[in-house]
This record gives sequence, structure tokens and C-alpha cells, in this order.
Amino acid sequence: MSIKLPQKLMLLGSGELGKEFAIAAQRLGNYVIAVDRYANAPAMQVADAYEVISMLSADDLEAVVTKHKPNIIIPEIEAIRTEKLIEFEQRGITVIPTAAATNYTMNRDRIRELAHQELGIRTAKYGYATTLEELIKVSDEIGFPNVVKPVMSSSGKGQSVVQEKSEVEKAWNYAIANSRGDSQKVIVEEFINFEIEITLLTIKQWNAPTIFCSPIGHRQERGDYQESWQPAEISEDKILKAQEIAIKVTDALGGAGIFGVEFFITKDEAIFSELSPRPHDTGMVTLISQNLNEFELHLRAILGLPIPHIEQLGSSASAVILASEKSDSIAFDGVADALSEKDVDIRLFGKPNAHPYRRMGVALAKGVNVQEAREKANKAASKITII
Repeated sequence: MSIKLPQKLMLLGSGELGKEFAIAAQRLGNYVIAVDRYANAPAMQVADAYEVISMLSADDLEAVVTKHKPNIIIPEIEAIRTEKLIEFEQRGITVIPTAAATNYTMNRDRIRELAHQELGIRTAKYGYATTLEELIKVSDEIGFPNVVKPVMSSSGKGQSVVQEKSEVEKAWNYAIANSRGDSQKVIVEEFINFEIEITLLTIKQWNAPTIFCSPIGHRQERGDYQESWQPAEISEDKILKAQEIAIKVTDALGGAGIFGVEFFITKDEAIFSELSPRPHDTGMVTLISQNLNEFELHLRAILGLPIPHIEQLGSSASAVILASEKSDSIAFDGVADALSEKDVDIRLFGKPNAHPYRRMGVALAKGVNVQEAREKANKAASKITII
């Protein structure tokens, strides 16, 4: 892998994670093309060029790649015609982490089967359904409570915990309404009684060993992350076990870049949950918690640049800033108040419109311990209102 700069990088998906990646890429002089299905997406606001297309259209993807001739294609979302990426790779364009890995990980069913069936890794019991009738049957087999989610969605959307049979239909409707792409398939999982959910940011390099960030704890609502913190307090043996599993799965996928590998940590074990082959929303805490944030690490891994040291800078947290209603005209109030406390920072994503629960920004904070950092981040987030 050449480290000659600049490289021409094409982002497929240009949300807030793509925006931070584009900023990191441009700090090293790279040329960034931001692609998404709507205009004025966050990464488009800082990119050298942008395109608005349907990423589920093979013809649209062909057109933008032919026009811009990127050296490297970096998917940032699930809803992409991934078989087209395999074609691009065959033409000599690098796809991150690889075209095959992207194809695998765009669907929760494939990555779950790779981990459980091919690699023999412990996961929650699971099953699939493509109709409400199938979902009722599979839910009965797995038992209640269980978790229902689309096999393809972004940021955990469409996920719900089903306590009893009477809630299955509601879970089906919610999952299908939030499914990305053209999938009408849901996954049903055994509910794991975990102590904490973590993301283990795993950096796979072209010509150097796989390395890790300190585990990140996170809390979800409606299947979407609400706050994250680093370091997550879990025992060394469980960290080592999670690292061992993460290496096994990412080695099977290949390529290079950062992977957000999620685990349920129970009293006795680290259980593989799922994986994203790119920066992870819970990893936004690294914008304040590390010497190199997850976007800089992703960039270095992609370009084959050295990562001599990842330093965790102490107890840190992130908390999301959510919209409460639909609006096409976005303004924020309370930012000065939110920034009035020491060791607090804010990122406003610049999304062009809002709808209930849409993530519009994130508050970041450091504290003397994780509890203080979380309190500061949540307090800062609560001070910002969208008007």
C-alpha cells in the first residue's frame, strides 16, 4: 500500500461520521468526494466535491466513479449496491476494508453467520423472519424477552426489545419501517442480560499488527446510541477475550481500516454482538478522549501510515443532541451555555433538516472519573435546543 499523498478518496455516505473523516483526510492534503442520497449532507459541507445519488443504483455508482476516478472508495453506510463495489475493486480501486467485507457486513445476518457458524464464536441465539407470521414463530422459539431489528439499518434504527407475544406485530412494523435498502428481513435475538455493552474499536492495518482503542461503554434507547464513555470499566480478562474475538472476525474479513466491534459484557463472558467496518457512532467520544480520534486512526490505517501510539487521555464521555420535531430550518440555542464548563466541547453536524430523535450533534466532556464525564456531557447536551 502506497503512502504517496494526496490520495483521491470517495465517501459513500456523508453523515456526521463521514464529515469528521473528511476533515481528518483533508488535514493530510487528500482530495475528498462526498456522496449521499440527499443534498448538503454533513460531509459534503467540507468535501472538495460532492454527488447526490441513490447508492442502491448500480448505474448511479458507476457514473460517479467513472466521473471522479477515486483511488479509494470508503463506504460509510449500509444501503449501498455492494456487488458494484466488487466490480470496482476488480478494476483496481481499493474498497475499504475490502469489497467482500463490505458486502458481508452490510447485512446483520451475514456477519452473524460468519461469527457463529464459520468461526465458532459465541453469539446470542438468533433467527430470521421475512413475514409477520415467521416473526411470531421464531420469537416463540427463541423466547421472550427478545430483540427484533432489521438485517439492514443505520445507527440501530428499527430495533426494539419485545417483552411478550402481544408486542411482536409492533416490533415487526417498526423494524420494516426503518429498514435500509431493499431488505424486508428482520433478525430476532435472544435478550442477553448484560452488565454493559461495549464497542471495541479495532484497527486493522495493511502491514502491521491489529491494534485496539480502550473499550467504550455505551447506552442505547430505541436501538440508537444516547451516550458513550471511555474507558469502560471491565476486567482485563474480558478485554483480552473481546480482543481475541475481534481479531478473529476482522482477520476473516480482511483489508484495512477501523472496525467498531460490539460486545455484550455479562458477569461471566464477552459475547460478540455485531460489527461495523468503519468508524462507529459510539466512538465519537474519541474526539475528546484520545490523542488520535477514530477518524484519524481509520485514515492512517487506510493509507498505510504508521500508528505508533494510541493514548487514552482520561475519563471522557459523549452525549447526543437530538431533534424533537420535524423541521427544514435548523438553528441552535444554548451553545454558549453548554460550552461554559471546563473540558466540554460540542459538535453540531450541520444536517439540513430534522425529525424526531434525529441526531443533530454531540456533547463531549472529560471528568475526574467516568461518572463525572457522563454527567457533564449530558448536562451540556441538555442545554442545547433546536429552534
